[in-house]
Amino acid sequence: MKNTLYIISLIMLAFTTSCTKDFEDINTNPNAPNTVQPSLLLRQVIYNFGDEMSYEGFVAGDLLSQHRTALDFNLFDRHALKSPQLGGNPWPIFYTNLRDNEIIINQSRSISTFQVYEGPALILKAYMTAGLTDLFGDVPYFEAFNGINGTVTPVYDSQESIYTGENGILENLDKGIEAIQSYSQNIALEGDILFNGDLNAWIKFANALKIKALLRISDKIDVATQLQTIVSQGDYITTNAENAVFNFTNSDPNSFRLAQLRIGDFNNFVLSETMENILLDYSDSRIEVFFRPFANSNSQEFNGLINGIDASSTSIALADYSLAGTAFREDTSVLDANFITAWEVQFALAEAAQKGLITANAEELYNNGVTLAFEYWQTTMPTDYLTGNAAFNAPGTTPLQQIITQKWIANLINGYEGWIEYRRTGFPELNPISASLNNNLIPVRMPYPAEEEALNAENYQAAASATNGNSINSPVWWDEN
Repeated sequence: MKNTLYIISLIMLAFTTSCTKDFEDINTNPNAPNTVQPSLLLRQVIYNFGDEMSYEGFVAGDLLSQHRTALDFNLFDRHALKSPQLGGNPWPIFYTNLRDNEIIINQSRSISTFQVYEGPALILKAYMTAGLTDLFGDVPYFEAFNGINGTVTPVYDSQESIYTGENGILENLDKGIEAIQSYSQNIALEGDILFNGDLNAWIKFANALKIKALLRISDKIDVATQLQTIVSQGDYITTNAENAVFNFTNSDPNSFRLAQLRIGDFNNFVLSETMENILLDYSDSRIEVFFRPFANSNSQEFNGLINGIDASSTSIALADYSLAGTAFREDTSVLDANFITAWEVQFALAEAAQKGLITANAEELYNNGVTLAFEYWQTTMPTDYLTGNAAFNAPGTTPLQQIITQKWIANLINGYEGWIEYRRTGFPELNPISASLNNNLIPVRMPYPAEEEALNAENYQAAASATNGNSINSPVWWDEN
């Protein structure tokens, strides 16, 4: 009996040893890759981020910037930013795509045939990181994108270090350019739906982002020399043909998200009174692209609604207000997912010139920006537009106000850019909202989401304490006086 048990034990030991030794081979599907090709990840990151943030731009960013307003499900429009409804929680969009993008960076540095991806991935990392910290301020960054081999409870880093520190936004843009310039292999960049593999276009993109980033922190740091160097070299986006965008299509699954949702969701958003007043004051023909005449109009008129109504006590007739234009639902091939454009760069340079940060003609740059913005939105600019109320030196305005207002107009649905620029400059002047849930204050940052308090409690508490209890009225570093 003992011998029998001993023999059985040996057989079991041999079997389990063999199973353990070959476990990985036996339990791996030979027809499924255990790593994702960087070309697929690059395409996924660019498309997912652009698609998600364009949707966020429509349903949340445009409310904060007062391009449009919501009729119902509008706690966010009333500035209860901790209560996202149809949108208003971009945090997971940033972190999901930044973590996928980090895989590309790691692959590009560990596998020779993937080196071509390093520069573009570093540039994308800088782009997405800037959007993240501009919204929230201090965020998990330096420890945040390697949860498998690192920490899953990363500390919150200061916005200043994220912008200016080692491996921060500005350095990653420089490293991205350097990686592209030093790349010597002949392997093509695949999965690139922004520039179709054109590495020189990625360098122009990076320099355009540097202009934007340097201007954004220019009240905190002397950036004049760096800006002038970029301008003197001239290697940045200057035409709409060079824009960092990808086109939505007119059919699922690549149409604009609002075209895929039920009509009730689309009809919840109408022209803001703030946007209406500015566009009509400028006699701006883009209003016919951005919005449609309200249904009860007999003469193709547009009508906007004040932001932040109390939907529970205010009766609103949809037919009395202007819905978004056909480009946002019936023909979304007109729309782009916008990362950065020539007109945005021209307006940034116009501001830099007006402030004496670069040597250039601010009015000429402004006029270029306006012209490019009309072209981008496929709208004919009125012949007298730049000599009327939209003129660089129009009476009752300032050049800076005109520059930022024009950038604000063109940035419709582009994430939260209009609101971020308002926070940075105070332009355009936004109206008090109807039924504020934030003591009649315009918020100056997005709140950290509730899941951070649950999943990263200790670090969240430190960050919340630094923002007066995760207050939406606590300014980010570049906005502090």
